[in-house]
Amino acid sequence: MKKIKGPAVFLAQFMDEVAPFNTLDGLCKWASNLGYKGIQIPTLDKSIIDIDIAANSQSYCDEFKGRINAYGLEITELSTHIQGQLVAVHPAHDIMFDVFVPTELKGKPKQRTAWAVDQMQKAGIVSRRLVLNTHATFSGSLLWPVMHPWPQQPKGLVEMGFKELADRWLPILNTFDENGVDVCYEVHPVEDIHDGDTFERFLEATGNHKRVNILYDPSHFVLQQLDYIKYIDHYHQFIKAFHVKDAEFNPTGKKGMFGGYNDWKNRAGRYRSPGDGQVDFKNVFSKLTEYGCDVWAVLEWECVVKSPEQGAREGVDFINRHIIETTTKKFDDFAGGADTNKKELRRILGI
Repeated sequence: MKKIKGPAVFLAQFMDEVAPFNTLDGLCKWASNLGYKGIQIPTLDKSIIDIDIAANSQSYCDEFKGRINAYGLEITELSTHIQGQLVAVHPAHDIMFDVFVPTELKGKPKQRTAWAVDQMQKAGIVSRRLVLNTHATFSGSLLWPVMHPWPQQPKGLVEMGFKELADRWLPILNTFDENGVDVCYEVHPVEDIHDGDTFERFLEATGNHKRVNILYDPSHFVLQQLDYIKYIDHYHQFIKAFHVKDAEFNPTGKKGMFGGYNDWKNRAGRYRSPGDGQVDFKNVFSKLTEYGCDVWAVLEWECVVKSPEQGAREGVDFINRHIIETTTKKFDDFAGGADTNKKELRRILGI
């Protein structure tokens, strides 16, 4: 067994144009004052970290890490969720995902993919420079628009989709391997890796690449009505990152998992602050601890009711209450731990 590290917080949802959320130092001071011990850092905004510079400068990385450590914080992982998403984008999503790329790449899907791959490879190098061994990202998706098998999928379509996804990721995975860093894919809707079967398809398509791992977030499984506890039983050896985010699923006679095109507030499945939804976090933390998953418990705030400020404040205590101090002794050691010889064992059995 292994004690989960934390509490930590993913900064992406808290970044803003107003202080203290508009600078790295402001965010670090805010997180530290709340009691967080780690931060997961998004990498798209150059005002937080410039991946292009960091990939070529150890001194930049040392200074960056030192600024964060000065607030009593550790970097849990870098996040390239957006860049990972852009490694593979179906044409149906081109316009909507173009909002995340530099102006000169808009309307140029091939150049956008090349840029995303380059950003991902640089993130692998920067992770090593920052002495990190795990990385958080999305897989992107070529198949999501055909998730529901209507119209009928032509034979071989899914296999081709996963082969293409793997082909795009293999150079990235190899770069991460060269730098000793695991890639943890957040299992998430609108990604081709969105459950257990799809994770296995991708893993197989990459030739079981040893850097393919999982960022576990149970909230996404609540919305899919997937057993998020048994998921840990199946894939614990791959779980190397962990988002603490809650969710609820309350279907009605009018709407269910697909949501009826409603906004988040009016969907049957909604994200909530930890403790306000339906995730059994006591069991989640227990399972991850029992299996020895070496992870940080990282709060990801997404809630349709509670403010981010309150969610962040409450998240520290919530995570601290769920982290388990692992035992170093057996409760029944007093009752029969002495060494015995075979003769004694035979006497006990009456033989």
